[in-house]
Amino acid sequence: MVRGRISRLSVRDVRFPTSLGGHGADAMVSADAMVSADAMVSADAMVSADAMVSADAMVSADAMVSADAMVSADAMVSADAMVSADAMVSADAMVSADAMVSADAMHTDPDYSAAYVVIETDAEDGIKGCGITFTLGKGTEVDWSRKGRGAPGDSGRPKRGVGLVGQAGGKACLEVTCGHEILQKGQIGKKEREKQMLAQGYPAYTTSCAWLGYSDDTLKQLCAQALKDGWTRFKVKVGADLQDDMRRCQIIRDMIGPEKTLMMDANQRWDVPEAVEWMSKLAKFKPLWIEEPTSPDDILGHATISKALVPLGIGIATGEQCHNRVIFKQLLQAKALQFLQIDSCRLGSVNENLSVLLMAKKFEIPVCPHAGGVGLCELVQHLIIFDYISVSASLENRVCEYVDHLHEHFKYPVMIQRASYMPPKDPGYSTEMKEESVKKHQYPDGEVWKKLLPAQEN
Repeated sequence: MVRGRISRLSVRDVRFPTSLGGHGADAMVSADAMVSADAMVSADAMVSADAMVSADAMVSADAMVSADAMVSADAMVSADAMVSADAMVSADAMVSADAMVSADAMHTDPDYSAAYVVIETDAEDGIKGCGITFTLGKGTEVDWSRKGRGAPGDSGRPKRGVGLVGQAGGKACLEVTCGHEILQKGQIGKKEREKQMLAQGYPAYTTSCAWLGYSDDTLKQLCAQALKDGWTRFKVKVGADLQDDMRRCQIIRDMIGPEKTLMMDANQRWDVPEAVEWMSKLAKFKPLWIEEPTSPDDILGHATISKALVPLGIGIATGEQCHNRVIFKQLLQAKALQFLQIDSCRLGSVNENLSVLLMAKKFEIPVCPHAGGVGLCELVQHLIIFDYISVSASLENRVCEYVDHLHEHFKYPVMIQRASYMPPKDPGYSTEMKEESVKKHQYPDGEVWKKLLPAQEN
């Protein structure tokens, strides 16, 4: 329950230069990636420390009868309550500078960036809510510069809140009674699954080895280290050049052997016929899935690709660019995917993510979340562990993405053991960043950028 009234709202846009660490990135500069500031300050995206302690605390079967009723009224701070006077909002920003070090087929100039929001209250215990959205830096910058769209400082009342995204059409796919039945069934064996997660964790795969910008030697070195660290599932970026893909996929398959799992990710690069033709040639490397083979908005295109590739043993994975449950409903109904990839920030709230988990269970499609970026691993671990404990009750064909970078900037960083996500034991949604990291990487006034920007100009 939220205690006290909102006394201050701060929005800081922080940028982590890739050149400082040589990390891979996804930085799709597209309209649906430009998350507006008014969407980020909606209260159901700001999960307070008391709201999400563990899978048990996230949702109770009795309280969660539909996607629209997953958060209590007490926890929903209305847009009117968010008094965003000009003086209350500070906006700075986060983009990577030398992104050519590691990239994918679509994101050739990647930026690691995050809009970081903190809501403080006048409660005696100093309770505050921390929210984060992994954005594109430049996209956030553009959006905040626009007028008349409810951006902080433009007016006291955001014109659109995260809680309103995708409200239409949800019940056409998931009735209230169906969601309640799924959660009731999820109570069976729940304690045993909790113990299993605490002991073993949730299985993960690594994307850190095979970005397009890596040389063959770097790919081999990173892959060898990942194997040494116990990783058994690997994802390789493809889609820029077929012959290059053939060579790189051969390298990684030779490194990991035939028994370990390989996934591929085209990051929306192809049109539909091209995706089928390209993957028909890469099928020899036995990928579990091809991720984002075409435009994320092309539901029927995904269905066509799925129909062509499933006989080859290749599933379709998509969803990281999907911004509401209605798009997922259409993908599920069209049989356009075999692996559903929620994004903890793209969907905009815990509510919207949970409704998609319930729909995936109804269609018996495994959820394999997108992660990486700035804080996505920290956030999505809560959702996917909850999915196993209380919704899907299965680990079959289920795995969560992991990228090994930027976790050091978070107060409660994700924990990986034996190539698995270990359940977080600290209260909250793991969104709180270290204040020193935020100050250092604020754009353009942080210490890092005061040094880097003049160098870039020269």
